[in-house]
Amino acid sequence: MEKRINLKKIAGTTRIWIRPLGEELQAKYVDKELKTLAPGDALIIDAKDVEVFDGSFANAFFSKTVLDMANHYPNRFFIVENLNEYTRHNLWKDLKDFSLIMIERENSQLKLLGKIHPADSQTFDLIKHASKPLTAIELKDKLNINLTAVNERLSKLTEYGVVRRDTGISEAGRQQYIYSGPKL
Repeated sequence: MEKRINLKKIAGTTRIWIRPLGEELQAKYVDKELKTLAPGDALIIDAKDVEVFDGSFANAFFSKTVLDMANHYPNRFFIVENLNEYTRHNLWKDLKDFSLIMIERENSQLKLLGKIHPADSQTFDLIKHASKPLTAIELKDKLNINLTAVNERLSKLTEYGVVRRDTGISEAGRQQYIYSGPKL
């Protein structure tokens, strides 16, 4: 399931400035909606018709949420869409400055935004296109890298809420983690 927040509507303007507004809107809308989501659900922030927001707003509204995902909203997804050149740049810069990543939906395609290593994108792309949740072993084989490297990638992507980690059962009957992306 996906819930949507129209950024222009909650901000009441197309030009969004200052940290206090970001903090207020994040607490009033984003935190409130994320608490209602079930694992696997996504909260979509629609930035359509927002001309610009500054870095301090992006930090308080977006980056704070990304930092809270693993601890407060595990296995939920926080996605932004309909960014323009200016909003994408300011959000990208803030995420990059704090070594964060999040999901952007652009033209129906999901991609990562922020401080992205090619390995992050490669792993995310495999997971989001998979027809079923994947194990670390399956990813290791698909990526042709060692298990430690896969687990490091998965820990990072899970921490920022761009990949969902659940528990499954292996063919041998042992508990194992399985990883999936948003299904939108």
